[in-house]
Amino acid sequence: MGDVTPLDACEIITVHPDKVALTRENIPDLTETARLAALFKLLGDPRRARILYALLEAGELCVCDLAASIDVPESAVSQSLRLLRTAGVVGNRRAGRMVYYRLADAHVRMLLDLSREHTLHEERL
Repeated sequence: MGDVTPLDACEIITVHPDKVALTRENIPDLTETARLAALFKLLGDPRRARILYALLEAGELCVCDLAASIDVPESAVSQSLRLLRTAGVVGNRRAGRMVYYRLADAHVRMLLDLSREHTLHEERL
């Protein structure tokens, strides 16, 4: 009985130096990929994702409105917002004693839109 090749491995090991060189030139370095991984980890929490989608829909909400929108205690929303704000994913503004939160920029909106579109596309397959 010969060696068994896993389904997702090459049967013949052949490296294409030109493709490898081009790929190495264009992929993000380790520092950038670590930041990307941290961002995806941050977005990977269902509660934080719901907060972001609520902000995407409403544009701007205070902690009370966010908590009511996603059915989560205000303290949990505040903790999540602190992480999201520190990571630069959401911004805030103070109006008197109220603090209103919004998505930081159009890149966050695009990321949320594309992620949701991908998830809905996967469900249709």
